[in-house]
Amino acid sequence: MEINADLSKKAVADSEALPWRWSPDGSVQRRMLDRDGGEVARATSIVRYAAGSRFPAHVHGGGEEFLVLDGTFSDENGAYPPGTYVRNPPGSRHSPFSEDGCTIFVKLMQFDPDDGRQVVIETGHGPWQGCGRAAGLEELELHRFGRERVVLMRAASDAVLEEVAASGGAELLVLDGGLRDDERRYGTGAWLRLPADAGHRLAVEAGTRLYLKTGHLPAGAGG
Repeated sequence: MEINADLSKKAVADSEALPWRWSPDGSVQRRMLDRDGGEVARATSIVRYAAGSRFPAHVHGGGEEFLVLDGTFSDENGAYPPGTYVRNPPGSRHSPFSEDGCTIFVKLMQFDPDDGRQVVIETGHGPWQGCGRAAGLEELELHRFGRERVVLMRAASDAVLEEVAASGGAELLVLDGGLRDDERRYGTGAWLRLPADAGHRLAVEAGTRLYLKTGHLPAGAGG
């Protein structure tokens, strides 16, 4: 299956308008943002667990990164409330479930092969810092490895991000609020992938919160 699989092209999806699709075993529902492969795939999705649901135990051959959007996600290692950011490196294994239901933003098989660090951050604890790239923005760094950097960002006032994908591309999920580029406005739930080595200017509205990942896309990549 291929959905927005060409990494050299800009990709946009309104995650809140996409249909929910059941996983083959019927344990969770998914809104697919990008995907390249079968059931084991390089993929970015919004995944919803109903109350009491469980996903079969599995190994992350290519690693897993996720952000809990609402509810509480759990596995044998602990319970992760809303706002928790988790990286399970290649080779890790778990048996996820949710007692009360939850929704997560998840990326699979997108780790640098040398990045083996386990990460768990409850983002509600901060610390937020000023963003050197633009006045009016604060950021909370979640992960950094090589060129790759993952942050949560929030706008205290209207702000502008220049050249956001100039080196290594960028990927954004609008958690609240909105932003705009030369083409259109993107509201809550919008997902964007901006190709590497292409400058982009984003106007971010006051009160916006977003997930931003940069530096992870190969230059000149094709699907």
